[in-house]
Amino acid sequence: MTNILNPRGKIMTDIVQLLADESDYLLGHQCSGIPKESLHLPGPDYVDRVVAIKDRKPAVLRSLQSLYDNGRLAGTGYLSLLPVDQGVEHSGGASFATNPIYFDPENIVKLALEGGCNAVASTLGVLSSVARRYAHKIPFIVKINHNELLTYPNKFDQTLFASVDQAFDMGAVAVGATVFYGSEPSRRQIQEVSEAFEHAHNLGMATVLWAYLRNPAFKQDGIDYHVAADLTGQANHLAATINADIIKQKMAENNGGYTAIKFGKTNARVYSELTSEHPVDLVRYQVANCYMGRVGMINSGGASGHDDLHQAVRTAVINKRAGGMGLICGRKSFQKPMNEGIELLNAIQDVYLDQNVTIA
Repeated sequence: MTNILNPRGKIMTDIVQLLADESDYLLGHQCSGIPKESLHLPGPDYVDRVVAIKDRKPAVLRSLQSLYDNGRLAGTGYLSLLPVDQGVEHSGGASFATNPIYFDPENIVKLALEGGCNAVASTLGVLSSVARRYAHKIPFIVKINHNELLTYPNKFDQTLFASVDQAFDMGAVAVGATVFYGSEPSRRQIQEVSEAFEHAHNLGMATVLWAYLRNPAFKQDGIDYHVAADLTGQANHLAATINADIIKQKMAENNGGYTAIKFGKTNARVYSELTSEHPVDLVRYQVANCYMGRVGMINSGGASGHDDLHQAVRTAVINKRAGGMGLICGRKSFQKPMNEGIELLNAIQDVYLDQNVTIA
């Protein structure tokens, strides 16, 4: 990987080189269906400009500002988060066997610190086990519900593993939760998470929602519409409705989920005017459903593979150009030696620091 120095002396990744043949396609595109002028974009003044007019208590504003003021992206309005809760759902072995040091929660927090992340998001057990040493050094986001795959047969459900009060007592600045929109128990999850988010706001904490889709019917004719712009966009809209401050969403890879499944309601203009096949346009529609950016949207980094650095930078470029607020990247960073994980996290952050990567 080639690096260059920016005027402030920070190492900046050569994004054009990493994008290779896609560089012009991704960096030169301009959105027309939903223009950037319609969005409430991330920036150094995001809390003052966007969040402060909401009904949030001053302590919530302080908690959010602490997220934006930490790590290499401090002061930019963008977020680089490290999430490590995969041990619950995917199993500890599946998550950490390739790099056993991360069975020890302290190394998870060290990766977030040394990787320049704004915050670390993990389970009650992980974060509470080292809270007295690290809660004042990096913002904690406690994930309070999980799916777990030891129950057989598996079902698409999220169970509360922790309480908002436990997160507050350990000094966390935010709580995170997942709703499996589209799954049979999703309405119960919505109610549970909505009540938890209300309590978190009352205590002065911010809220982060993993707004994921789960339903076998969302796969049609070999296409996985769990990552369709229209369906994930609606999941974002529902997440914003229960007062999530930040929404985590998988990056849109296709569109037309409503029309393929032939269920629910949509509008032809979603596909003919507001979006196109371009990945930046697809993610722009996800951002639009987050109240045009009044709720920040971060995309997930995806599963670890053989091309992690390129894929992570590509995802960050698409997210930023679409008007997103950052990336939350876990397996791509912790399922490799720590120095390589730090390099990958820094490369993601460099996209948001690079002023040449503009809003489309």
